[in-house]
Amino acid sequence: MRSPLGSDPVAPTSVLGRIGCLLVAVAMIAGCTQGVQDPPAVHSDPALVQTVAGTVRGVVAEDHRLFAGIPYAAPPVGPLRWQPPEPAPAWDGVRDATRFGPRCPQPLEGDIELGRQTDEDCLNLHVWTPASDSGSAALRPVMVWIHGGAFVTGTAAAYDARRLVARGDIVVVTINYRLGALGFLAHPALGPAGEVGNYGLADQQAALRWVRDNIEAFGGDPGRVTVAGESAGGMSVCDHLVAPDSQGLFGAALIQSGPCQAQLALPAAERISIDYARNAGCGDPAVAAECLRSLPVNELREPVRYYRIGDDALSGPVTGTTILPQDPMVAFADGGAARVPVAIGSNRDEFTLFMALEYLRGIELLPEDYPRALADAFGADAAAVADRYPLNRYDDSAPLAYSAAVTDADFACVDERIGDDLARHSPVYAYEFNDRRAPAPEPFRTLPFPVGASHSLELRYLFDIGGAPDLDPAQQALSDQMIDYWSAFVSTGTPNGDGLPDWPEVGDDPAAGQRLSLEPDATRVVDDFEQVHQCAFWENLR
Repeated sequence: MRSPLGSDPVAPTSVLGRIGCLLVAVAMIAGCTQGVQDPPAVHSDPALVQTVAGTVRGVVAEDHRLFAGIPYAAPPVGPLRWQPPEPAPAWDGVRDATRFGPRCPQPLEGDIELGRQTDEDCLNLHVWTPASDSGSAALRPVMVWIHGGAFVTGTAAAYDARRLVARGDIVVVTINYRLGALGFLAHPALGPAGEVGNYGLADQQAALRWVRDNIEAFGGDPGRVTVAGESAGGMSVCDHLVAPDSQGLFGAALIQSGPCQAQLALPAAERISIDYARNAGCGDPAVAAECLRSLPVNELREPVRYYRIGDDALSGPVTGTTILPQDPMVAFADGGAARVPVAIGSNRDEFTLFMALEYLRGIELLPEDYPRALADAFGADAAAVADRYPLNRYDDSAPLAYSAAVTDADFACVDERIGDDLARHSPVYAYEFNDRRAPAPEPFRTLPFPVGASHSLELRYLFDIGGAPDLDPAQQALSDQMIDYWSAFVSTGTPNGDGLPDWPEVGDDPAAGQRLSLEPDATRVVDDFEQVHQCAFWENLR
């Protein structure tokens, strides 16, 4: 149903990518080592922490501590551009860790900072901990958060974890990693066969190794690490479940709205990358690597585009490579994933937010354009999709009908398949975020159609992200409940805890859907997820 894309140097930034820009905007409104290291020394001053590379000074607040902008790898610049991450150089004295590190380079379109606060030297992370416990020796479980943004945009700084760490009593690490062409270009001249692309994925592995070697000094338990992420971050988690070099770096995984089928095989990625290099003025294969590495970083902000979802395209990981030998969807079906507890879920109305962003750009999907849009997205299956998703079922709204089809095809039913495959070998807990009145930023509240429980809107229930109306009391209670579920899962490998509605494992009862529906005042187990999202239909089209 989907096909790889050729490079397009003048195409607009992807809608999926603009989600990352949106998160940056609303947020503004409101040690890579080769082996296990000895635990760093502990300072009596809670603002000081000794890492393997040197001492950092962070911020100590009443309910949390923050250590920001810590380098976990060497700057990937000059000859290290399109190379695996190298260990971060050590420093003398005390390094300031009170300010967020720069974002990785990303497109200027839709970026309210117009490229400011970005730098190719961007391999940094932020550590959030609860307030220091005087005399406490207990180590807390750790969640490593990978941001979304279509592997094109985004920043770790958008995810303020103070309430998550304070209420959940966990440590949260948010990471930046190389994006777009700098993170995923797979030109064959850049390295040995099978070792190109996936630089951003290698960065994430380096960050996980940094956590293994350093997190104890921050009060975190290196033996209880959950890798988690949303959208492109969720897709990254799928990759880490099957990537050989990721094994042993985490003990649980949390996948939020991850389009984990959106991988591209190496031959197609190399072809698209060769086209990208030619369009950048580096078409001679004999000198392509030298040419690409000599380009100013601003000439590499346009992403390489690999995979289409709906009308949109992503950069991203490449399969058939040393880092990611197998497509995760194939590995899941074959029992090849890490045998760790997994929590996985999607949002009831994933794709409406992408349609809203297009509408705000002046691109309105009219009823007469609906057949063409389906043909572009689903090819020969378009007529069958139109029969299943007729306009009259969605108040004659083409954006809502199209969004429902793409939500089901590329998020909900992919999520269902992953959960079923993984549950054959490991505990799996599935959810759907279903607050269809979830607060959205102001521009999305004036549309001719509702965005509902759309992509990324659950993040405000876990992290402090501004730019939208406050949660009402029922939504705040749902937020508290979600933090309790998430932190229980990070702590124990099961989301269940005292005072929480029971969240059963996938497969506990084959006759039921076994999926928790997260709704204000109504969190409950539902058994009609597959029917609501027409997963049998999509399974037959695969």
